[in-house]
Amino acid sequence: MNATLLIAAAATTAFLPNPAGRSASQSQLSFPIVEIKALLGISRFRMVILVSALVYGSHAVHDAFAVIRWSDAGLSASAISVLWSEAVAAEVVVFFLIGPALLERLGARGAAVLAAAAGIVRWSVAGVTTSVLAISIIQPLHGFTFALLHLASMRMMQALVPVRLAGTGQSIYAFGSGCLTAVLTLLSGILYARLGGAAFFSMAILCVVALPLAWLGFTSEPRK
Repeated sequence: MNATLLIAAAATTAFLPNPAGRSASQSQLSFPIVEIKALLGISRFRMVILVSALVYGSHAVHDAFAVIRWSDAGLSASAISVLWSEAVAAEVVVFFLIGPALLERLGARGAAVLAAAAGIVRWSVAGVTTSVLAISIIQPLHGFTFALLHLASMRMMQALVPVRLAGTGQSIYAFGSGCLTAVLTLLSGILYARLGGAAFFSMAILCVVALPLAWLGFTSEPRK
């Protein structure tokens, strides 16, 4: 009720004759648009957004249907819990222990390429087997397909995005991967219904596409 009244009150202000206020509002609206255009004008920034969206989005089938697939294959609830926990633990380990060292050694390009390659391996194996042993081996790759790529992306963002546009840059980064992941999650239902476990291969293909883009777009010494 209160929310409806607030919305109605806000809407009525559009009919008030306040040119100065309207001018200020238009200026505030145009400012983020200018920032977004400026950032999207940076080719390597666009590449970072595209690569991160593809690799993060490739988790769609796994996040939506991995547990269903494993359950249908006869895995126990405790085994599934352990497998899922593996991925979470790997993410934490890479974020805080392995990832920073790998990033320093490989650079942003090497880390992003490794993340995409890990995705190709992970989803290809997931598409052909539900063996507990095989899955337990690939689950820790989540540390690379998510955490390591995020660290590499942040390194690139730090080098490419001016400090004054940092907030807008982070928003575009999150928005791009979030939108593609949402679309792919919807599509994953259709893919899984038609292909079953083979739907994971479509996620591997996304990482195949991302790999050369990571090599081209993530550079050790990015320039604005």
